[in-house]
Amino acid sequence: MFEGFETFDIDTGEAVIHGVVGGRGPALLLLHGYPQTHAIWHRVAPMLARRFTVVAADLRGYGRSSKPASDDRHEPYAKRAMAGDMAFVMKALGHHVFAVAGHDRGGRVGHRLALDRPDQVRRLAVLDIAPTREMYRGTTDGFARAYWHWFFLIQPPPFPERMIGADPDAFWRKKCGSGAAGMTPFSDEALADYLAAFRDPATIHASCEDYRAAATIDIGHDDADGGRKLACPLLALWAAKGAIEAHFDCLALWRLRAEDVRGEALPGGHYLAEELPDLVADRLTGFFQDESLP
Repeated sequence: MFEGFETFDIDTGEAVIHGVVGGRGPALLLLHGYPQTHAIWHRVAPMLARRFTVVAADLRGYGRSSKPASDDRHEPYAKRAMAGDMAFVMKALGHHVFAVAGHDRGGRVGHRLALDRPDQVRRLAVLDIAPTREMYRGTTDGFARAYWHWFFLIQPPPFPERMIGADPDAFWRKKCGSGAAGMTPFSDEALADYLAAFRDPATIHASCEDYRAAATIDIGHDDADGGRKLACPLLALWAAKGAIEAHFDCLALWRLRAEDVRGEALPGGHYLAEELPDLVADRLTGFFQDESLP
């Protein structure tokens, strides 16, 4: 995977972030979701690298990035902390201004990154998410059943960690293979990377902390923004066969959090970058290259 890309491991002072970089052009940061790694972009990144300098990184707590110890407030896994890692990484690679595309958890990190550092993030694309705070506040029976893991992973430690750790492969396959496309989006190479990372008890705990932070300190940070909206243009892409389409008005919710919002549902399931790589690459390229945008 990622032929022609170079690997890196950058120490931010709080975590060591692993990733790959390749291509030429304006800088574009790609962030993955749960329970995956930067490998989700292995089909999309080579296409984007024709026009952009592409950086695909493992979030702290995931993949080959380090897993810092957490605390009672889950602050080390707040999206603000995770976003800070990525701002540091991009500066270390020489990119002071860049665009961001994030899937799932990576989209939430990207959202916070763009809010906290509007001078660095020029455009943001999010894949198959609505804003965290609004999703929690709009919880219905149907959403809770579809997103059962949100409510399981936030239970106090070590309960979910022990349950997942008993058979991490089975849990991963249940979580990721229950969508409309089943296991078909995942290549053998990417799946091997995901499962190897998720077998590490430290990854299981850190990823639970990611969700615990989302339900607590992250919402506190959102509330403290006082209604401040993203200044940069935002592209929302979501799965026509997924829970966002079924339970939320994605564009309406993002318009509560950003001034300039556009987007559409794509004809696939949650793992869009792996199921529909050509379509995702096309939409991202068009958005990030659109000269009519700021």
